[in-house]
Amino acid sequence: MNRREFLRTMGLSAAALSIPGCRVRAKQRPNMIFIMSDDHAAQAISCYGSKINKTPNIDRLAKEGMRFDNCFCTNSICVPSRATILTGKYSHKNGCLTLSNRFDNTQQTFPKLLQKAGYYTGIIGKWHLKTEPTGFDYYNVLPGQGLYFDPYFKEKGNPWQAGKKGGKHYEGYVTDVITDLALNFLKNRPQDKPFCLLYHHKAPHDMWEYDDKHAHLFEDVDIPEPENLFDNYEHRGEAIKRVTQKLTMAEAITLHSTQGHQFDKVREKIGHLPPDEQKRKAYQYFIKAYLRCVASIDENIGKVLDYLDKSSLAKNTIVVYTSDQGFFLGEHGLFDKRFMYEESLRMPLLVRYPGEIKAGSVNDDIVTNVDFAETFLDYAGAAIPGDMQGRSVRPLLKGRTPHDWPKSMYYRYWMHRAHFNVAAHFGVRTKRYKLIYYYGLGLGAKGAKKKPTPPEWELFDLKKDPMEMNNVYGDPAYAGVVKELKAELIRLRKKLEDDNDGIVIQ
Repeated sequence: MNRREFLRTMGLSAAALSIPGCRVRAKQRPNMIFIMSDDHAAQAISCYGSKINKTPNIDRLAKEGMRFDNCFCTNSICVPSRATILTGKYSHKNGCLTLSNRFDNTQQTFPKLLQKAGYYTGIIGKWHLKTEPTGFDYYNVLPGQGLYFDPYFKEKGNPWQAGKKGGKHYEGYVTDVITDLALNFLKNRPQDKPFCLLYHHKAPHDMWEYDDKHAHLFEDVDIPEPENLFDNYEHRGEAIKRVTQKLTMAEAITLHSTQGHQFDKVREKIGHLPPDEQKRKAYQYFIKAYLRCVASIDENIGKVLDYLDKSSLAKNTIVVYTSDQGFFLGEHGLFDKRFMYEESLRMPLLVRYPGEIKAGSVNDDIVTNVDFAETFLDYAGAAIPGDMQGRSVRPLLKGRTPHDWPKSMYYRYWMHRAHFNVAAHFGVRTKRYKLIYYYGLGLGAKGAKKKPTPPEWELFDLKKDPMEMNNVYGDPAYAGVVKELKAELIRLRKKLEDDNDGIVIQ
């Protein structure tokens, strides 16, 4: 019997800190700060090669830790991704398939398990899961999406009110307020426990409202356009063609002008221009607003990293940066997410832990947001429950890829034509190929347009076609690849127990 098993057997886990040897051991366990933004695309982070902005503070995590180049979301929409991260389970297992689902806060999550392991846990900022946060010693979260300016927060200790209203009113810009609250958590935490803080930003989610400090950033420059801003979808399936009137750059501006947003006069300024020029102008308005929000996040993350340095916490604190999913920044002429295309699927993931992770390292193994919970538990020395569906990435962070590490990942978007007319689909991605099946049924999407659409397949060779401009599903040269990927898709659906929906893959 090892030391931990002995203490658990004797019922001493809660009192372990009173034992001198255990006190030292508890202090040696790493603290954790899990930073997550909303809709922050990897292509808008300079350590990922951004051509449109600089993020020096976020880049510090890559310079001093590890950058993951193949981290993916298993369901690219806010509520499902957050539920997956908390539980280490896919959407069909944690109950959050769509935006309309309420998170079952009685289920197992990694913060609850960290609490049991002796961690002091907290979440500050965006929550967006409708039910009261559980598993946290402290929380102070935005109701719903929250406000960019003078936001309200719901704090633990006060009665929880469902819905978007209620809570304490704070003056200021939301990114600054969240950071101030996070710093207060760090300063006022118990000193005899390791801590885990979920420091979660609202930005750069739409409506992309930036603060006065960054209002003139990029004012006199044109942001480079993505190469496929004017994609005509000639070599793609029908799924993307059905959404082009809902997710275009001009629509992004129109959407927000109808809601009294800062773009209220933009449409009037560009409406008389030819279509291509409208798109170019709309892109500039959109991307500058988005990047100004990102600049504020980067600046505030710098404050937290500086605090860790000054308080001598940096050496024994794991700092993780990610976004709840990817985001289109004009690629394919689109904004938003949902699709299994790269810009939507890919999540940034940066991890710094000076005691274990080699500075400046890069990993290209396939990891997903299902793996996050297991990783936090691994570093805490806590048991990883058998019903979690991911794997700890700790071996990768130590520079070693296990021989049986996954060579593919499974994705599923459930909200069939509910928002922006995006069809439900699932698929499989390997390092080189991506196979997507738009199965044409409205499963699991409350309030969705249930009208079926003809099923269709897309296959992309990411080595030859990294921007996913050519669907090669019907190309005879790829017949063998199609066969292999369909078999892998069937295998993953069975393994993950997501194959009881009546959908037959042929």
